[in-house]
This record gives sequence, structure tokens and C-alpha cells, in this order.
Amino acid sequence: MSRAATVLRAVPFAAILVAASVAHASPGERDKLNTCQALVARTAQGRSASPPSDAAPPEIELARCRQIIREWTLRDSRMSVDEQGRPLR
Repeated sequence: MSRAATVLRAVPFAAILVAASVAHASPGERDKLNTCQALVARTAQGRSASPPSDAAPPEIELARCRQIIREWTLRDSRMSVDEQGRPLR
């Protein structure tokens, strides 16, 4: 068997592995996203309804949460499968 034939057989397998690794986020990442979305929503709602309170989350935490949401938005836009690996379309 030639080296080219071996490489050609390995390419589809590697593509499947890459797609599977992207399709499944590590455990707890989706929970972080949900927590951050709730935190940002509560903060936005609280800021529009009343003056700043002492219970407001620190700006660093808000910035971190906004970055997590941004990364998930970009990741989801590139994915062709959902969290369970089923095709989106």
C-alpha cells in the first residue's frame, strides 16, 4: 500500500474526528453560557430600570461573560450540527 493511499484513507477519518470534537463542547460550558446570558440580561434590565445598586456584578465579570457569549455565537454560527450531533438543516 502506498503512502498516498494511506493518507487518502486517513483524511475522511480525521475530518469526522474534527467535526465530532467541535460538535460537543466540554461538560459545563453550556452551563457557563446560560449563566452568563442570565447575568448580562439581569444587569441590562437592572441598569435600565433603576440607578446602579451595590449588588451589581463587577465589570470584569460582565466583560468575561460577554466574551463567552461572543465565542459561543461565533462557534454556533460555524456549526452544522446541534449539541446532539444532528444536522441543523
